Amino acid sequence: MTVFHRNATKGPLPEHLRGGVIAIGNFDGVHRGHQTVLQRALDIAAERGAPALVLTFEPHPRTVFRPQTPVFRLTPAPLKARILEGMGFSAVIEYPFDRSFSELSAAGFIRAVLLDWLHGSQVVTGFDFHFGKGREGGPAFLMAAGEDNGFGVTLVDAFRDENASVISSSFIRKLVGEGAVAEAAGQLGYRYTVEAEVIGGKRLGRTLGYPTANMQLPPETELRNGIYAVRFRRPDGSHYDGVASYGRRPTVTSNGAPLLETFLFDFSGDLYGEVAAVSFFGHLRDELKFDGLDALVVQMKRDEEEARTLLSGVRPLGGLDRRLCF
Repeated sequence: MTVFHRNATKGPLPEHLRGGVIAIGNFDGVHRGHQTVLQRALDIAAERGAPALVLTFEPHPRTVFRPQTPVFRLTPAPLKARILEGMGFSAVIEYPFDRSFSELSAAGFIRAVLLDWLHGSQVVTGFDFHFGKGREGGPAFLMAAGEDNGFGVTLVDAFRDENASVISSSFIRKLVGEGAVAEAAGQLGYRYTVEAEVIGGKRLGRTLGYPTANMQLPPETELRNGIYAVRFRRPDGSHYDGVASYGRRPTVTSNGAPLLETFLFDFSGDLYGEVAAVSFFGHLRDELKFDGLDALVVQMKRDEEEARTLLSGVRPLGGLDRRLCF
């Protein structure tokens, strides 16, 4: 799959990607609601023998307009692209979103992006998609533009979960912030996953019998501090069950930066420098400050046992979860 970064100074879209079926949206989280839009685009593309593309925007618009409070991304761009590749898309178009682009009119977006650059044959998006300066372009505008310019438009109704509630990225962020990763998985359709490079640490875990793979997550990450049952996936596709701690390590430091530390079960080796993924299956407990390292180790053994028990019975939630976590 191609991840294409649009830049006005670069040439046209590659010929083999023109005339495609284009799913448009931010798709942060690629949750079950997003998946209904994306799957519709894939189905139409398959019927027509056309390329299936995703048009998304980087960085997230909220980060542009409120840089002092960047949005917590459920799926940063590289992870989102990997998920979309797993779904079967030919390319992800990461269009740069900045203040200049936000001033482009709805008609200008249709002409400059959808027609002159992408040469799209069909646009698929959610029923409430708005675009252009001041969000002036809506579903009716898009459908009229399609009729006038020869491309089809498919609007997909809001997806509701088993409780008839509309699934949203905002609600999933709230669940992750509460540590409710199992509930978040039900909304996402796969286990909440992070990706980062494995970095060096103080190697205290090794001296305690619990060597960990340490990862620094983006500062805007809102994952609740605590202990989790996880699955760790290496770049080569191999994966290991484990138990992870996310937080500031209050037993061993008074002012530590948040760190994700994962102890991999039944593994020995060097992981430094690898960009790995950690998927969260369950929240075991909150982060606590113990009265010394001996008490910490006793609790870590309990956490390991609980995580092994939880992970022994897990099953894929669906095809996407299987590709990411199994």
